[in-house]
Amino acid sequence: MHAIQFVEKGHAVLTDVPVADLPPGHALVQVKASGLCHTDIDVLHARYGDGAFPVIPGHEYAGEVAAVASNVTDIKVGDRVVVDPNLPCGTCPSCRKGLANLCSTLKAYGVSHNGGFAEFSVVRADQLHGIGSMPYDVAALAEPLACVVNGMQSAGIGENGAVPGNALVFGAGPIGLLLALSLKSRGIATVTIADINESRLAFAESLGLQTTVSGSEALLRQQKSFDFVADATGIAAVAEAMVPLVADGGTALFFGVCAPDACISIAPFEIFRRQLKLVGSHSLNRNIPQALAILETDGDVMARLVSHRLPLSDMLPFFTKKPSDPATMKVQFAAE
Repeated sequence: MHAIQFVEKGHAVLTDVPVADLPPGHALVQVKASGLCHTDIDVLHARYGDGAFPVIPGHEYAGEVAAVASNVTDIKVGDRVVVDPNLPCGTCPSCRKGLANLCSTLKAYGVSHNGGFAEFSVVRADQLHGIGSMPYDVAALAEPLACVVNGMQSAGIGENGAVPGNALVFGAGPIGLLLALSLKSRGIATVTIADINESRLAFAESLGLQTTVSGSEALLRQQKSFDFVADATGIAAVAEAMVPLVADGGTALFFGVCAPDACISIAPFEIFRRQLKLVGSHSLNRNIPQALAILETDGDVMARLVSHRLPLSDMLPFFTKKPSDPATMKVQFAAE
């Protein structure tokens, strides 16, 4: 089968590999849509996970079940499914606390195990979720959206009916827009996206979001104005700039993936005196069902984030260089 494979650190190729054997408890999924994430680039350069090479990347994917092992009874050939990529151990302290995403030996399809940038993928059957008639390109958004759901849960949004009065999200890329749209779906009346790129801000406005220019005087004048502020850029300076904008008693969510050695400066007294909540969020934590529920009622707004649907043969350049066109949002491998 055709596949993109990371053969060693920094070296990605389009190649032919055999379809793997089907172990007990597994299913063979014919991949129909697989989304590119910045994490895939980190995997290529051994900045995320254990640097398992060779590996087929791709952890945001959906497809059709082509075969099942003899002991699999919950799914059948022909089922339309999406993959939960995380493979926790189930026994470490984090897993026992229900924090499977923080598993001490966490593995994942597309990171430590072959993932979705191939014609077929062997997946544990209990990692598959039915998608009904949902289009595959939309279903492939369930994984990044599940990360968003986990972030909102970490911040307590929707918990016991708690909804911030307003929200600000830094970063008008795909994940920032998914977060902003999800906040709106939770009933937050005013959700603002901050970015420095005018075309991305215009796109955000077309999705029904408020916009502002990151770092502008207009935004700086809104200190202590937002009940909830999130960084979806992964830029340390942006993450540091969140805190002054959070209203007294509000919450700041560190959602973007900053460099592991990056540091920011925050005054402990300010956190104490203004009773701020600083929260983090990593990956997804069995949130695929909630993400699918959001997509079912979204009215195809989030589907507009998929800017490219390409054959596998056209995907390789997106792993090796950053797109120069700011209109590029979610890039997906789409099977014919």
